Amino acid sequence: MKIAIHYCTQCHWLLRAGWYAQELLQTFGESLEEVALVPSHGGRFEILVDGESLWERVRDEGFPEIKALKRLVRDRLDPERDLGHIDRHS
Repeated sequence: MKIAIHYCTQCHWLLRAGWYAQELLQTFGESLEEVALVPSHGGRFEILVDGESLWERVRDEGFPEIKALKRLVRDRLDPERDLGHIDRHS
């Protein structure tokens, strides 16, 4: 599975994109083939999985919470995988 995080350089969203990449790599590690940061412009912030849009800032009304993003990735990568405390309800 390849993940590409397109982020707007004009909006200074590199740190956010990098944080998402770090969190995904820490959680899924070698189960992911690649996590790429892709500079863009015009307010674009989009996360693609194997070329398909998983999250798009305008369409999905903002940025994903990390728990939601990890669940979305898990559901495509390995739906049976337990994400520990992320899957537990309060």
